[in-house]
Amino acid sequence: MLIDTHCHLNFDEFKNEREKIIARCFKNDIWLINIGTDYETSKKAVEIAEKYKEGVYASIALHPHNVQKEKFDISKYQALAKSPKVVAIGEAGLDYALIEPDTCGLSSFSQNAQINTEEVKELQKKVFVKHLELAKELDKPIIIHCRRLFPEILEIVKEQNNKKEKIRGVLHCYMGRWSYAQEFLKMGFYLSFTGLITYARDYDKVVKNTPLERILIETDAPYLTPVPHRGQRNLPLYVKYVAEKIADLKELSFEKVAEQTTKNARDLFGI
Repeated sequence: MLIDTHCHLNFDEFKNEREKIIARCFKNDIWLINIGTDYETSKKAVEIAEKYKEGVYASIALHPHNVQKEKFDISKYQALAKSPKVVAIGEAGLDYALIEPDTCGLSSFSQNAQINTEEVKELQKKVFVKHLELAKELDKPIIIHCRRLFPEILEIVKEQNNKKEKIRGVLHCYMGRWSYAQEFLKMGFYLSFTGLITYARDYDKVVKNTPLERILIETDAPYLTPVPHRGQRNLPLYVKYVAEKIADLKELSFEKVAEQTTKNARDLFGI
């Protein structure tokens, strides 16, 4: 059995074939968690999960890229979280890719002089903190989205951990250095890996060094399609290729990786 701990069958890309894809997952002994990135996709993730007795679950949140498009109304997410199929808060975090210049000196908002970069950064931080507080309030793990901003994420999480309740969770699609990974592992976090590790060698060291007991697997479907399906739309079915690559890098059997990562997901998300 495998558990794809992060996919987006709740997105419109799958609206005409969700049931067929999920049926194929069940046939191949794969469970999955659909991840919300705003209120509507979070609501859809819950609706999909509630159609199944087991095997399909939901996580709810406002993605950092969407904090300008939607005000984070915590009461709406609290209401969604009443569903027993909601097993986490996320994906939430920090990502300045859309507001800072890329390697060509351009950003997605470069033509909009009204964008105040520092204000957007502060808004992302405030919304991320609210997600952490919600996760603690509901006693659910947090699924963290982080692109290059690991020092900032670490600082915020450590500050929240200094308060009464401890935060537990996972770094989704981990793309950081081993030094940052060690900091998160010390706090009890899991690291999750995607199809990126099947074609990019940047993460070999982190995969090899991370204890198997702290690893989750995911697809991030429809994105980050692994080898041998690169160039195609990603599917939760392809999570097996992530497990196979971890087994290869850690010189373990596929069965051992499947067994332990499934146990890890069950332990973290209570499924």
